[in-house]
Amino acid sequence: MNVKSILKSKGATVETIRPDATLGAAIDALALKRIGVLVVSEDGDAILGIISERDIVTGLAKHGASLLDMPVASMMTQAVKTCAPTDPITDVMEIMTNQRIRHVPVLNAGKLSGIVSIGDAVKHRLWELETEAGYLRDYIAH
Repeated sequence: MNVKSILKSKGATVETIRPDATLGAAIDALALKRIGVLVVSEDGDAILGIISERDIVTGLAKHGASLLDMPVASMMTQAVKTCAPTDPITDVMEIMTNQRIRHVPVLNAGKLSGIVSIGDAVKHRLWELETEAGYLRDYIAH
């Protein structure tokens, strides 16, 4: 199973925020949409960074309430791990595990075309394993 199959079932919508938006606006967007990450982009295509709940908590510990007025660019993670639609989901899960991240944006021809979360990856991997187990049970029964 590859990333494309996950995006096909969950959709390719990616929530983005501009780098000059305040972290207060980012917190509002995360809470309103009930998500854990925003991709930082000026145009919705090119990835400049990613801002996660973890980045915000780290910023609060360092800057306190003044963080709310700071720009997203000041706290975003700039070295963003990405994947392609053709990448196997097991490879993406390995990136998430090794890098200790929960979201991997999907780039197609250099443009942002989706995002995969650890929840998406686990859900689809479990479905894959359950399907395989069902085939094996049927094989053994016949």
